[in-house]
Amino acid sequence: MVTQAHELEEAILARAERLANEYRERANRARDQILRDAADKLRLREQREEAIAKSLGERTYRQQVQAEELKLQSHLDRVRWNLVRDVEHRLAERMRQHVEDSKAYLKTLTGFIATAAEAVEQAEVHVAANAQDQKLLTEHWASVTAALPKGTQATLSEQPIDTLAGVLVTSGDGRIRVDNTFEGRMARLRMRIQQAILERLLPSGFDTGALFGG
Repeated sequence: MVTQAHELEEAILARAERLANEYRERANRARDQILRDAADKLRLREQREEAIAKSLGERTYRQQVQAEELKLQSHLDRVRWNLVRDVEHRLAERMRQHVEDSKAYLKTLTGFIATAAEAVEQAEVHVAANAQDQKLLTEHWASVTAALPKGTQATLSEQPIDTLAGVLVTSGDGRIRVDNTFEGRMARLRMRIQQAILERLLPSGFDTGALFGG
């Protein structure tokens, strides 16, 4: 079951990579347009302020250019962040689609519960899920508990939790909690997912040095 949970994490990362590749072309077009616009503005400003720049000196002129660079970088950062958030939204949609395949999703939930039970290493665990997943687990609870480590007793909470998918598993004494909800697992994977997305979306890092340097 540990392997199954690990495979799901790898599948999420693979989906992030595929979605990132879809957006890479869009990001490149947006970057090129932004850089062209910025270059045009700088050329116009250079023409208008050439006389002023000479009188104020190199230091003042550089300060003005740096201000334009910061404004552009801020805009590029917003573009990048919006793309990352869009990919994460698409991952949530993929999870919703996975939930609709009840047979495959039951295997995922079973794997999450078994993995958490192994991590807790106690004889008793409590499982909490959203209302829809509670119903699915209740209908197949015998097969779910059969997949748990030997000697583990599991109870399904009657109180639903607010989550897109997945389960929250706690030890019998309440001291240990394993968050295998979609949101919990996304939080643990977010840095890796964002890194994978950004490496493929923005391999050059939206570097504006070539535009403003020299």
